[in-house]
Amino acid sequence: MLTVHHLNNSRSQRVLWLLEELGAPYEVKRYERTKDLQAPPELKKVHPLGKSPVITDEGRTIAETGAIVEYILAKHGDGRLMPPEGSDDYWQVRHFLHYAEGSAMPPLFLMLVLSMIPDRTPFFAKPILKTAMEKVDEMLVKPQMALHLDHWERSIEETGWFAGPDLSVADIMMSFPVEAAAQRFGYEYHPRLRDFLLRIHSRPAYREGLKRGGPYAYA
Repeated sequence: MLTVHHLNNSRSQRVLWLLEELGAPYEVKRYERTKDLQAPPELKKVHPLGKSPVITDEGRTIAETGAIVEYILAKHGDGRLMPPEGSDDYWQVRHFLHYAEGSAMPPLFLMLVLSMIPDRTPFFAKPILKTAMEKVDEMLVKPQMALHLDHWERSIEETGWFAGPDLSVADIMMSFPVEAAAQRFGYEYHPRLRDFLLRIHSRPAYREGLKRGGPYAYA
């Protein structure tokens, strides 16, 4: 049976949601972060990078969310959660399948790192570093995030979903960036994104995946 090596408070929650939407059999092996929020060394026994998500299935070990999603769809999708191949919606899904990790998450992760740096420095350096990190955030990260948030809002304007008239893997992949950004910015000026979160959170498959994996923080 397919095993999801699931790290608490991680992006692997999307893999559980996808499997639930498809009704595919799987088991969860849970790992807990260390005190410094890193993945435990046990994950390196599964994959050399020691990261999550990673799955094992039929002797294969597959890492990276996008690759995992494609593998699961090829094996269990039967055409579900993907628009007809070659259609405009299909290519929109392909865009978000790669964009979610390639472009959307880096500035969100950088924002998290900038906020953590002052807390991990000697006391006398904290004020200086805090000011410097806030300046980088204001000048670099937030302007970039404004572009991304507007892109997301426009993308779901027509149907409420990121690609086509129904839920697709584009929405599953984008769920984590949208949730993470909601925690840091809110969606007062992006009401469609707020409604998107309400819709996905109400889905039985989403809730079951959350039940299997456990509550998580959007970091």
